Amino acid sequence: MKKDAGGLPVAGAFWRRTLSALVLLPLVLGAVWFGRPWLTIAVLIAGSAMAWEWGRLCGRQTSDSREFPLIVIMLAAIGLAASGYFVAAVVVAVVGAVAGGLLRPTEPLWAGMGMLWIAGGLIAFLWLATPPQGGRETLLWLLGVVWATDILAYAAGKTIGGPKLAPGLSPNKTWAGFAGGILGAMAMGGTFATLTPASSAFLIVASLGLSVVAQAGDLAESQAKRHFGVKDSSGLIPGHGGFLDRLDGLIAASIASAMLALALGASPLEIR
Repeated sequence: MKKDAGGLPVAGAFWRRTLSALVLLPLVLGAVWFGRPWLTIAVLIAGSAMAWEWGRLCGRQTSDSREFPLIVIMLAAIGLAASGYFVAAVVVAVVGAVAGGLLRPTEPLWAGMGMLWIAGGLIAFLWLATPPQGGRETLLWLLGVVWATDILAYAAGKTIGGPKLAPGLSPNKTWAGFAGGILGAMAMGGTFATLTPASSAFLIVASLGLSVVAQAGDLAESQAKRHFGVKDSSGLIPGHGGFLDRLDGLIAASIASAMLALALGASPLEIR
């Protein structure tokens, strides 16, 4: 029987991934569509899970009470961002980075930078949910670009194969998958351009850039897992691994999108 990289039957792994996606997808879209408090609750759950996963990884797969302060700090940063206090949220995220380094002295740099990266991505995501720099449509575009990148990269990589993209970081990713992800993101950008006032050329190019950033975020997490000697950040999501495994690209793309919106002074969907 053919097995995947984790030693599980391929068919069983596929159905676990599919079932998890079918459960999570409507929950995520519902939270984005209906906004606060559902969006805040969703981000709080994701943030606390990722803080736990990251603290556990930096503790070499051991769970202890030192992970709980990281979760509390993450929740505080998210709560401040959800309330509109974004500068204070960033300050708390920096405190979380320092705390991460102190609580995981064997991996202080990894622990601290990882906490800052995760918190920064979630703060950026909530900032993009707030007009005038964003809103519901902006979040849907961001999610659509990241998901299209993931799906098309996986499909192209599996069907076409070919040279490896970065074998030192992730042995399974290919240049064909990288190109497929970019094409999927550009198609998503073009679709949103027909539904919003955005310039088609601008949004397609912006989507292309986000796809590259999302795939770079995926590679960065792959490098972290290689450093810690694990396949997945956890087993919280059946068939997918952990929250970090599923949200690594979104974290990177959220930060990039927020920087773009900050530079433009408006949501990318408003650029004509």
